[in-house]
Amino acid sequence: MADYRPPLRDIRFVLDHLVDLDELCQFDTFSHTDPDTIEGVLEEYSRFVADVVAPLNWPGDVEGSVHDPSDNTVRTPEGFPEAYQRYVDAGWGAVPFPADHGGGGFPWLMGTAMQEVITSANMAFSMAPLLTQGAIDMLLAHGSEEQKELYVRKMVTGEWSGTMNLTEPQAGSDVGALRTKAVAQDDGTYLITGTKIYITFGEHDMADNIIHLVLARTPDAPPGTKGISCFIVPKFLLGDDGEPATRNDAHCVSIEHKMGIKASPTCVMSYGENGGAVGYLIGEENRGMRYMFTMMNNARLSVGLEGLAIAERAYQDAHAYALERQQGRAPGAAAGEQSLIVEHPDVRRMLLTMKSLVEAMRAIVYVTAEGIDVATEHPDGAIRDARQEFVDLMIPVAKAWCTDMGVEVTSLAVQVLGGMGYIEESGVPQHFRDARITPIYEGTNGIQAMDLVGRKLPLRGGKAVEEFLSMIAMLDPALAKAGDDLATIREHMSEALTTLAETTAWVMRQGMADPRNALAGATPYLRMFSLVVAGWLMSKQALAAHRLLEGDPADTDAKAKLVTAQFFATQILPQVHGLRSPVVAGFEPLFELTAEQLGSA
Repeated sequence: MADYRPPLRDIRFVLDHLVDLDELCQFDTFSHTDPDTIEGVLEEYSRFVADVVAPLNWPGDVEGSVHDPSDNTVRTPEGFPEAYQRYVDAGWGAVPFPADHGGGGFPWLMGTAMQEVITSANMAFSMAPLLTQGAIDMLLAHGSEEQKELYVRKMVTGEWSGTMNLTEPQAGSDVGALRTKAVAQDDGTYLITGTKIYITFGEHDMADNIIHLVLARTPDAPPGTKGISCFIVPKFLLGDDGEPATRNDAHCVSIEHKMGIKASPTCVMSYGENGGAVGYLIGEENRGMRYMFTMMNNARLSVGLEGLAIAERAYQDAHAYALERQQGRAPGAAAGEQSLIVEHPDVRRMLLTMKSLVEAMRAIVYVTAEGIDVATEHPDGAIRDARQEFVDLMIPVAKAWCTDMGVEVTSLAVQVLGGMGYIEESGVPQHFRDARITPIYEGTNGIQAMDLVGRKLPLRGGKAVEEFLSMIAMLDPALAKAGDDLATIREHMSEALTTLAETTAWVMRQGMADPRNALAGATPYLRMFSLVVAGWLMSKQALAAHRLLEGDPADTDAKAKLVTAQFFATQILPQVHGLRSPVVAGFEPLFELTAEQLGSA
């Protein structure tokens, strides 16, 4: 297997040409930094990750995390605790968080780039800081000042990790069906009892304390999601000095035996087996789901980034193998000689598909992260609101399309390696196994599709998506000005945008008449919408590359960016037109068979 090489050249291209890093650095919150500093920090961070974290990826998958039922502890793979301590000591986890709470105060866009690198290097390891990030976001938005002071600073440094406890055995994605109870005590605390499943890093040996954020119901709470509250339930209750002291009644009773990310312990957590776990209410009772949604965009973007990151790692392995493996004779090769498989047209097709998809995913994720920064920090309220609307439309794309493509790219990597791709020692099967959870995480991709057609398209009576599509159309004059060099890209973009606009009108019209029509076509519609968004950003990539080549025709990096954008436009973007039929088919074909007739026996 190839060593991981952080794709700094590709990351810089996005930062320099597809987002406005200069603008972000002019906001008051980020005025202490500049693009050169950001790129310098990314270089140093990438060296750390490549040297310390990446080498643990393969052995961590082989060893996995282990649960000890005698004391309900979890041991992570060899080297993980030491690497995590070095990560904490270096202060890397704090970089994108507010300076007021011990962070570096850098843009979230920078944090996203850092997250890509560590996730590509070792997705299982990256899950610990990722879950902590979500818990920090929740507490910063809704925790009391005392709670922030007690917990957030140590979580920002990474000394303490965090979790999000939503799912229960009977509930799954239907969070409103949860049964975990929280009973108020005279001292203002709550006693928590219940079971949570799929809790990433719910127990481990890498941090001094684990701060669980737990959704639960108080006794008089209304049913459904309206009756959910959120509580801080530390693994160790704090002493008067603010340090971990007494063990709380919160324990990992088992970990799941998973398809992938085996080094990341996915825990079954039991609260209150010995009288009740002490919890502290965040905000007000019955507002837990509303609070949870405030960090949902960041969380879903981070999962979409996992699709990008694993795809990048798989592509690197496939490309390295194609440059070494000799098999068959490529067209034009001398008789009697074996060719490198990179010279075979079908292998080239697979590699270009992978490369263009990775570049499109990176553009989507980074542009969305930039949108979050602008929506949070821009001094003009109208611009903040407009960019938030943009982010709201982009999140289903970033989460669902990028994770779907992550699975597709990792599968193609297996195919490029051929028989070796099916052998675990090659390392490539791990990428495919690790990637497969991402379309399920943080709301399945079907839920993302329902969110797009059910909540996002109707924003402002449909005006939001109308303006979004108009924004994409505004790129056409620039493509036209580039002349013949980008004429093919322009043609395919125009046709794809027309198909999407017509299909969007059908979804909104028929969805209002009968929601079942919109829901039945939601998933292919999300794929169509995402392809056009990806095509738009790849067209912007082509324009940037074209400008660079006008200044320096020998710029090989710019030439490569132009070629992958052209490949995307001609061989991937046209899938948009084939998706129209399943979107507009309506719900009736899905229900022509009874539930029993769907069976095969």
